[in-house]
Amino acid sequence: MGSGEEDTGGGGGAVRGAVLKALVVVGGVLLLRRLRRSTTRWDHARAVADALSGEKFSREQARKDPDNFFNLRMLTCPATEMVDGSRVLYFEQAFWRSPEKPFRQRFYMVKPCPKEMKCDVELSSYAIRDAEEYKNFCDRQKDQRPQPEEVIADIAEHLTTIHLSRCGRGKRCLYEGSTPPEGFPNNWSGASYCTSDLSIHKNGEVHIWDKGFDDEGNQVWGTKVGPYEFKPAPKSKYDDMFSPLNFSAPLSLEKKLNKAYVIDDQ
Repeated sequence: MGSGEEDTGGGGGAVRGAVLKALVVVGGVLLLRRLRRSTTRWDHARAVADALSGEKFSREQARKDPDNFFNLRMLTCPATEMVDGSRVLYFEQAFWRSPEKPFRQRFYMVKPCPKEMKCDVELSSYAIRDAEEYKNFCDRQKDQRPQPEEVIADIAEHLTTIHLSRCGRGKRCLYEGSTPPEGFPNNWSGASYCTSDLSIHKNGEVHIWDKGFDDEGNQVWGTKVGPYEFKPAPKSKYDDMFSPLNFSAPLSLEKKLNKAYVIDDQ
């Protein structure tokens, strides 16, 4: 009886050993496949849309340099998704003391750069057909906002396009880019064209530098000392809103990928 028990135990141990070896092999193959899987063009687009979403403030910058910067609130959230997968975000800015009165409202469309271009993400801004109806869009309950089909119908004229590329190693940013040097048409406050620079940082910050120039190349609006630096507000409801798009928190961007501003109505 004793020898029978030993034989049974030995056989069971051999089987368990074989199973463990098989699991290790299978697990190793799956891990190798995962490590080899490269970041796709749409992964970059989703990461940029994710990083732009949320509530951010230029509070710290305004405190350090009140002569050149206001304390502004930047609020962005998903609005809809186009048939081709492009993400449409609603964006607004307001003084932090009066967030219910945004002075700038836009739609952002985020998608991969065309394959022939040497960039990762194309970020375009559009005017809103009836901007008044979209005030505080992100602060409202979903059933109290314009619905996705209305959003698509209310995308008006194209304003600017920024081509973003992944930042090189050693930089603080994740993505950075700008409009073409010639900019885009703009007639606000004596300007004939405007340019924009944008960078997305690993800590969730978004830096934006918009400038307007006249026909002779003189800057007529926008900060001259550098970009506005918008830093994330404490974690809020905006991190998980609009669940069909399921954007994750900005602070996870680096992990996932690696395994001034003017008061206007332009």
